[in-house]
Amino acid sequence: MIAPNASEVLNLVGFITGTTLYAMLLALVLRGGPDKPGHFLPLATAVLGLIWNFGELTAYALPRLGYFNESIGLWAMSFPALGLLAAVVVHSVARALPRGIVITVIAYGCSIAASVLHLQTVITGNPEPSSLAFLILTICYGLMIVALGVLTRSQANGQRVLWVLALALFAVSASHLGRFHAAGDGWAVELIGHHAAIPLAFAILYQDYRFALADLFLKQALTLIALVAIAFTGYNLATMLPAGPLAAGVLMALWVGTSLVSPWLHRRLVRFVDQSLLGRMDYAALGAGIGQALQSKNSIEGVLDTVTERLAPALDAQRVWWVEDGPDAAATPPKTTQALVPVTDQPRFVVKVGELTGGRRLLSDDLALVKTVVGTAARRIDQIRLTNERYEVRLREEEMQKLTAEAELKALRAQVNPHFLFNALTTIGYLIESAPPRAINTLMQLTALLRGVLRSEGDFTTLGREIELVEHYLKIEHERFEERLRVRIDVPPALRLLRIPALVVQPLVENAIKHGVAPSTTGGDVEVTARIDTAGGVDRLRIAVRNTGAPLQPAAPPDATDHVGVDNLRRRLAGHYGESASLTLTAELARGTVAELVLPLAQAAGIDKDDRDAQAVAGRTGRR
Repeated sequence: MIAPNASEVLNLVGFITGTTLYAMLLALVLRGGPDKPGHFLPLATAVLGLIWNFGELTAYALPRLGYFNESIGLWAMSFPALGLLAAVVVHSVARALPRGIVITVIAYGCSIAASVLHLQTVITGNPEPSSLAFLILTICYGLMIVALGVLTRSQANGQRVLWVLALALFAVSASHLGRFHAAGDGWAVELIGHHAAIPLAFAILYQDYRFALADLFLKQALTLIALVAIAFTGYNLATMLPAGPLAAGVLMALWVGTSLVSPWLHRRLVRFVDQSLLGRMDYAALGAGIGQALQSKNSIEGVLDTVTERLAPALDAQRVWWVEDGPDAAATPPKTTQALVPVTDQPRFVVKVGELTGGRRLLSDDLALVKTVVGTAARRIDQIRLTNERYEVRLREEEMQKLTAEAELKALRAQVNPHFLFNALTTIGYLIESAPPRAINTLMQLTALLRGVLRSEGDFTTLGREIELVEHYLKIEHERFEERLRVRIDVPPALRLLRIPALVVQPLVENAIKHGVAPSTTGGDVEVTARIDTAGGVDRLRIAVRNTGAPLQPAAPPDATDHVGVDNLRRRLAGHYGESASLTLTAELARGTVAELVLPLAQAAGIDKDDRDAQAVAGRTGRR
């Protein structure tokens, strides 16, 4: 084995690096498939670059280190690949130009001519590559730089600099190779002379596969190149030391240090490529921002639209859309990927990502972003569905309560006490024989009472109309009890316009007569009053029904159905006003039994016929 110098070690490392990079590129191109026009250009780049680097590695670098005998045949076979690489660069640059086909043909012509001259050396047995071939390549591509520079004046500066530099390096490389590796060349000259294929590959990929170059190739390539540079620098430092344990220790320390620093270096390079070259978004911040945006959406469509709108620019996708999962979802398969939104209940949805721009392909972090975002969307959709279900349940409960209240009111209107009707008709029959005029008047009162009770005005009426019903009822009962029933009604005219729930006073008066006056042999007084109570800074309407007949019993009588009307009345008040209204039954020593209604004055005064439903909902909300 021959002791290597720095230039030979550099060539060995350079060709190994070049072979590895082009093998990676070939794998990426083959994995991507011919999915767009111009696919053959990166494929040709990978194949030609691999042939050049592998050929130089086996025919030049390894023999220089004493591993193989030098083979001019293998050496000359690799030169056509390098020449054709330059032609591919010109092809990728010139194909969009008005006269690009002419320049492309000239470039391929020069490279093919040089390749023929190199192959001729193998056929004739000449031990050296063709100097004329290298001269043709140097002159041809030197002039090609000038021609392309004139034709691409409007091209972006960064793009022009890349391919101009690549072709210039190739021209220098051809000049160097044409001198057949002059002795004494330093490592810098060797680097430019033998490894111009690397910038050529970058120039080709930059034309149409810019994102793929940076995202799929450049990250790994820069990491590999950085590690190689660190290793080469460390090797040069170690060779300056005298052979012995110290040099071996330094090499071991450099090897361990390189192994430890490589993950950190790769992360730094990935961040540099993502943020500086690609301008990619911070996926952590993007995911958090999408999560915050979804919290302000109150519809499933709004959530999914926000997801697709945010993902499209982040992934450089031409289109991101969503469809409902099912047989029709597979009718238009995505060109890139799709993700199921994992909601709890049906229907489920699928987010689809269309074709990406700039030659980009989705990597693991891109797929992780999509998975995270659709997971966040699924949780928000579940929240919206749960909220909507609760709201619908509440609406159904309110509707049921409303229907129940209406049914109770209809039942209350229809349940005119049969005993009262029997007694009223008996009284009218008696009066027909003894006092016909009074019988007619009583019959008219009964007619007016039934008409008022059965009249459909909704849940609310005025206090004045409620008192009219009470007056009709008391006049009929007065014909029955005569002097045993004494009535006093004290309701100021100003309060008679207030709106109150229908049939809340008449049942109390009926109970006062049934349980107070009727059982008493001496009868009793029935008093109906209404007043405004401002105690505690809150205005309330107080309606009291007093009777001085039989005292209030502490326990319900055996026939507890007599109190069903009072219980129904309490439920109706709770349905309308919640805890703001009340009905109490108390016994006063001096004034008998008192049934008192307390209603919020603001609600009692402010309800009109069109606001009955709103009042009912407000009352139920207040109750909760």
